[in-house]
Parts: sequence; structure tokens; C-alpha cells
Amino acid sequence: MAILASPMKAVCNMSKKKILTVIGARPQIIKAAALSRAIEKYFSSELEEVLVHTGQHYDENMSAVFFEELGIPKPNFNLAVGSGSHGHMTAAMLSGLEKLILEEQPAAVVIYGDTNSTIAAALAAAKIHVPVVHIEAGLRSFNKAMPEELNRIAADHMSSLLFVPTQAGMSNLAKEGFDLTIKAKAHIDTPNVYHCGDIMYDNSLYFAELSRKQATILAQFDLQAQSFILCTIHRDTNTDDATALQDIFEALLEIIAQTQLQVILPIHPRTRNKMEALLNPVFLEKIKAQTKLKLCPPASFLDMIALEENAKLIITDSGGVQKEAYFFAKPCVILREQTEWVEVLQTGAAVLCGANKNLIVKSAMQLLDLHVQTDPTIFGDGKAAQFICQKIISDL
Repeated sequence: MAILASPMKAVCNMSKKKILTVIGARPQIIKAAALSRAIEKYFSSELEEVLVHTGQHYDENMSAVFFEELGIPKPNFNLAVGSGSHGHMTAAMLSGLEKLILEEQPAAVVIYGDTNSTIAAALAAAKIHVPVVHIEAGLRSFNKAMPEELNRIAADHMSSLLFVPTQAGMSNLAKEGFDLTIKAKAHIDTPNVYHCGDIMYDNSLYFAELSRKQATILAQFDLQAQSFILCTIHRDTNTDDATALQDIFEALLEIIAQTQLQVILPIHPRTRNKMEALLNPVFLEKIKAQTKLKLCPPASFLDMIALEENAKLIITDSGGVQKEAYFFAKPCVILREQTEWVEVLQTGAAVLCGANKNLIVKSAMQLLDLHVQTDPTIFGDGKAAQFICQKIISDL
């Protein structure tokens, strides 16, 4: 593992509060855009951000392109960890991040979500007594077989500031013994917990108009609004299980047969590799021969917004895409047994199906004609990043 420093590394300004933001997976890169934007626009005289990319997602289409497209400052450091087992990746990140934190001496380490980068940064910071700021705290699927569930629980309990996107998340933390009373100064033993809204809602509002002007994927595939289904598959419970993977693709082929709608599937590299390795060759050829099933490279964020905003239905195992489906008032079939975004389920806009072929097809047919009514109170007012910056300044 190498620590690659960016030539743009900032000189420390002692009048500012320095935060070290750790990102590694594609969703975290997108979330970081909102915070970086808020710092630049509103808090540049009070906060200095040092951006660290762990290299957890190292494919050009899954990572680097996002920095350019979303206007995120290039990372000051890249740990270049790459792929590997959970233990190997987390250990490499932990070692590199501890070294950087000791060198940079930030006032806080900011983490997002529930990835290996998240848990490594939380451990590295908390063990050397640097406050941890967890954005997207409090979420629970109540399934500890999911690595993400273990990461998010542990990260919450090592944090000094917890920013929770939903009221359900606040309830989860209260049940785990968190005191929701706000203290003058936050500390790992007496953390401050805030319901702030969802930082991804900030981004969806900000980038939707830009997507309408710049996204090219609709023209590329000659897609009209409401004429296609968007699908994403990347979770290991679906990609690493031959039966689950086959059942999901059988469901997609059946939905196409019943609706004659195109299915657009921006395919994760992991999913493509697993398809080749696990699926029956005859069935794999059947998938490739279906002209209405479009397997395309991973979409840029602006292209994903365009696909989400114009799809008739979304089928996904991604937590982020579940939310974005709701942001854009699209019904959603969730290819998981549990979800941390229970509020969307409660509205009736989404259904949990796992990899059950019959349930996926049935739910898709029922949801296709659903007119989703979004509730603006669920995910905040689109100003979560500003709120988070204010509290970092005042509470640490």
C-alpha cells in the first residue's frame, strides 16, 4: 500500500478547524460532494478539508470520473488499497489512515455510511483520540450477516458527532442507549446526535438540473421517459450466489416478456465477473441475446440521475438507489431481505423481494402503474451539509 499525496495538499491554516474526510466507495464520493460544496460556499474561513481516498473503489468509471464530474476537490491523499478480503482491506486502510491522522492532526475525522473505509477511519481516529463525525448515522437493517450493518453499528459507537438522516435512525440510536440530549461540546463518551436530513437529498436537488442539461445516456440508448426499467445489482448476497443471481436475471427476462419494456442495467464490474463465473453458459447466452436488456458500463452520477428521473420503475439492491428512487417519485423493487430505509417501505413506494423470482415479477407488475407521492419531511430540506458544517464548528 502506498500513500499518494496530491500536489494540491493544502498548507494548514491555524485559524481554521481542519477536518479529514475519508472516502473510498462510489456513494461516499458523491456524498462528499455536498459537504465540500458547503464548505467552499459558506464555511471556507472556518473549515479546512483534507480529503483522503482509500482507493477501495479503484476502477476509473467507479471513482476518479466522479471527482471531475461532481466538482469535488481532488484527494489530498490516496491510500491505493484496491480490492481484497474485508480483513485485508480494512487492515491496510487502518494502517494508512492512522499514519495520516497523526501527521495531519485534524480536529475531526469525517466518515460516511457503512463501508470498510468507514470502519477503518473510525477505528484509526477513535483509538488515537481524534473525534469522529459520522454522516448517515443511526441506520439499521437489523441483519448482522451484512458487513455494512456491523460497520455502521461500530462506527456510531466510536463517534462524537452523529448526523442522522431520518427519525427512524434517531429511534434506533435511542434504543441502543444513546443520549439524544445535546451537550455544549461533543465527546466520544457523550456524543451529540442530530437529525439533519439526508445529504444525498442535497445532491439530488443540486445535480438534477445539471443532469437534464449534460447527461447523455438517454440519447445514447434512445430512451424516452417512462419507457424503461432501471436495474442495479452489486450486493454480494446477490452476485456471489449462483441461484440468487440466476433468479434475479430470470425475473428480469420475465418482466421484459410481460411488459415489452427495456431494462437498463449499468453493470458493476463485480456483477459482470460473477455472471461469467457463476451463471450457466446457456442461460448467460440467453441474457446476452435479449436485446431489451441493456448491460452498459457503470453510469456516471449525472447519467444515473437521468436514468432514475426518467425510469418507469427501479429494481435495485443498492441502499442509495432506493432513496434516490423515492426522491424522484419512482416505485422501487428492492432486491434485499431487509433495508435500512424503512421509511420508503412505509410509504408503499417500495417492496422488499430479496432474490425471489416470483416475488420480483409480481411486485414489479404491481408497482409499474403506481403513482408515488413523496413526503418532503422524510429526508429533510436539502440543506443537511450546511447544518453538519455548522455543528462541526460549534460542537468540537
